Amino acid sequence: MTSTGIRLHAPAPGWAISADVVVVGSGVAGLTAALRCEAAGLTTVVVTKARLDDGSTRWAQGGVAAALGEGDTPEQHLTDTLVAGAGLCDEEAVRILVTEGPDAVRRLIDTGAHFDESSEGELELTREGGHHRRRIVHAGGDATGAEISRALVEAVRARGLRTIENALVLDLLTDAEGRTAGVTLHVMGEGQHDGVGAVHAPAVVLATGGMGQVFSATTNPSVSTGDGVALALRAGAEISDLEFVQFHPTVLFLGADAEGQQPLVSEAVRGEGAHLVDADGVRFMVGQHELAELAPRDIVAKGILRRMLEQDAEHMFLDARHFGADMWEHRFPTILAACRANGIDPVTEPIPIAPAAHHASGGVRTDARGRTTVPGLYACGEVACTGVHGANRLASNSLLEGLVYAERIAADIAAVHAGSGLHARVPAPVPDPGRPAHPLLAPEARFAIQRIMSEGAGVLRSHESLAKAADQLQKLHAEARDALRENGKTAEPGVDTWEATNLLCVARVLVTAALLREETRGCHWREDHAERDDTHWRRHIVVRLNPDRSLAVRTTDTADFPPIR
Repeated sequence: MTSTGIRLHAPAPGWAISADVVVVGSGVAGLTAALRCEAAGLTTVVVTKARLDDGSTRWAQGGVAAALGEGDTPEQHLTDTLVAGAGLCDEEAVRILVTEGPDAVRRLIDTGAHFDESSEGELELTREGGHHRRRIVHAGGDATGAEISRALVEAVRARGLRTIENALVLDLLTDAEGRTAGVTLHVMGEGQHDGVGAVHAPAVVLATGGMGQVFSATTNPSVSTGDGVALALRAGAEISDLEFVQFHPTVLFLGADAEGQQPLVSEAVRGEGAHLVDADGVRFMVGQHELAELAPRDIVAKGILRRMLEQDAEHMFLDARHFGADMWEHRFPTILAACRANGIDPVTEPIPIAPAAHHASGGVRTDARGRTTVPGLYACGEVACTGVHGANRLASNSLLEGLVYAERIAADIAAVHAGSGLHARVPAPVPDPGRPAHPLLAPEARFAIQRIMSEGAGVLRSHESLAKAADQLQKLHAEARDALRENGKTAEPGVDTWEATNLLCVARVLVTAALLREETRGCHWREDHAERDDTHWRRHIVVRLNPDRSLAVRTTDTADFPPIR
């Protein structure tokens, strides 16, 4: 894959360090990859946008899905995952996930993660949407992500891995042969280096998390601005399935105008027996699916939205009053505290909920070893599209995917290094390509993008809404492009402008793919094409960026991913 030559408008790097591998991101995927690379004897640097424990992993409530319970098998987990993925999962990728998953969880426990156990010392397992068995391990009741993050961060610090915190990655560096040669990044005043610098390395692992901030309301933290997908696009990598954004069905409703990160009400609450009801107390999911409230997330989100539309309501309710105070306090203390902080007591009243942007099922296209279409560039976790999630992620498969594929990436990097001695060479990045840098958007464009995306590409989509969103996004893109072309002006380089520019980049790809996919499948819901169309659309939409910043779009011939070359 040839590099586009496109880069963000930014100062030249003022400092540089070298390593065998640089991992960008500090969630479960990034830190697992870093620890495994370090254990293989590779000099590893971790770059993270905030603090080591500040990514999306920390906010995960439900847990990690794996066939660890009596009577459960990887084959049953595979079946549930394929059903949730609505015909677009890569079956081999899923088989890798469910087969290697149990041991990956055990290795996480060996690393120091403490999951909830029964009085007999056995792992406590719960059930979530789309699962036919109790196979979700959890920690602190509903604080699984926080515990995983704690364990991994402590392991990274104990082993002395070099870390650069508060650093926004900018662009991929490549050598004369088009191979990965490191990254440029900007440290935001609190890290080891200040200003723009570079980490030179022959292997880069993108584990930058999601892009939920492309919408006005999301469960994602403020750092989730699609930086990894945007970097990969500029580097010439292929992006797949970005139209499949999962909206979590049960997010605490804080008002129709609420923006930014919203409190999540874990699916595990429904797994323990909570009911979805309307204002009259009617359980509207009963009869819509055999699993009722525990149907796959796309079905539950659609059921909630349909009821809202039918009743002209802003939200529905999650009723778990029958849990009692003791269960709430011991099983779901984090959710209980968040509800009470917002004036809701779930012990005595139903919780107002509505869907909000939660997880990107698509991302940077990879193979079974995490390799992208750019040699030396890997991706894992939410930034990647491994083929595991298909059109709709099965609950609690995301943390498992991060674990399993991070380990596979580390093994591949170690094998490449052992076979070629790359750890002994310092890559020589090609100098600045000489093209005009990618124009930057003003910081306020972020809010314009979020409004456009929420109105036009949210849970419910149509040709009209998507075409309008595409037109509005193109105008933002053209204004920035023309200003740079005509008078050489662009917004001042900085974190706010880089993030806004990245958000526009991923928004354009998402809307382009969603407009092209004329069917309803998984978490992509087209009201003007209400049925699933396997004849024409049981295939993937793949997008890359052309050197002139236009988008090159193609569909695969089948539901199988083409090989990485």
